[in-house]
Amino acid sequence: MVKTNLVQQTVKVPDSVEVIVDRSSVCVKGPMGRLERSFAHAPITIRLNDREIVVESYWPDKRRAAMVGTVRSHIRNMITGVLKGFTYKLKVVYAHFPINIRVQGNEVVVENFGGERRPRVISVPNSVNVSIAGDDIILKGIDLEEVGQAAAKIQQGTRVKKKDPRVFLDGIYIFERQEGM
Repeated sequence: MVKTNLVQQTVKVPDSVEVIVDRSSVCVKGPMGRLERSFAHAPITIRLNDREIVVESYWPDKRRAAMVGTVRSHIRNMITGVLKGFTYKLKVVYAHFPINIRVQGNEVVVENFGGERRPRVISVPNSVNVSIAGDDIILKGIDLEEVGQAAAKIQQGTRVKKKDPRVFLDGIYIFERQEGM
């Protein structure tokens, strides 16, 4: 097997998006907002050619070659976020005790989960917009990682412990992920 001396992947930049590359940090501005991220930890080179971002690594080993694709995906998600945004939908499921949910600032408060007296409080980043519609919790934002992490924290915050999970299915579960707000 011949080892190549360059691994290179590109991301096309739409006309309505402005991208600034400064060494290893990328700033993306679009109609929905602005995202900035540093890739200083990654042993790669990022540069801007016209309306195209080039992510490359010279003489890569396996790890560096994989990192090129990972960084390209992060940049693509940033561009999608400032263009369309991201939405996660979670479903509140209960059979035994009715679960009450409310939003207080940047916290989601889950009351009466499994008949517990003390409410469970889950913090959510400020950039994520949380709304409640019936038995659904809707999370919206432009940063995919923050929206996804907030949804995961809410789902994990209502995990059933010390009971048979086949019987006690109460909780909050992610049921839909989509681009667009």
